[in-house]
Amino acid sequence: MSEYERNQFARLLKYYLMMNDKTQSDMVHDLKFDKSTVSGWCNGTRVPKVDVIIQIANYLHVNVGDLIIESDSSEQSYYLDNETAKLAQEIKDNDNILFDAYKSTKKDKLLAYAKKLMELEKMENGDDI
Repeated sequence: MSEYERNQFARLLKYYLMMNDKTQSDMVHDLKFDKSTVSGWCNGTRVPKVDVIIQIANYLHVNVGDLIIESDSSEQSYYLDNETAKLAQEIKDNDNILFDAYKSTKKDKLLAYAKKLMELEKMENGDDI
């Protein structure tokens, strides 16, 4: 397997671990893999055998191909949470107001909108405003 393919697998594995809120340690613990082996997969020095890729794909709730071939969605996903990404796409498709931010809006008003959104996020996270 080429260096490019090993690095691509590593990128995709790390991406889908992040999307599932999992770490290398979680994989080691949950799937009973050796720590150094998982580390090798994530840094691109090794690639697992097909049967192990199938096991990893099942664990991460993805298709086997998702760990092998980089798709547009894994490459360009903006939102970390799949449900949020889906909702954002629905809003964008049905009402561009969040994305257009009123084309005539001035910079200061746009910054105020952004600040409000950040305040809402802090409130959701339980942080002080």
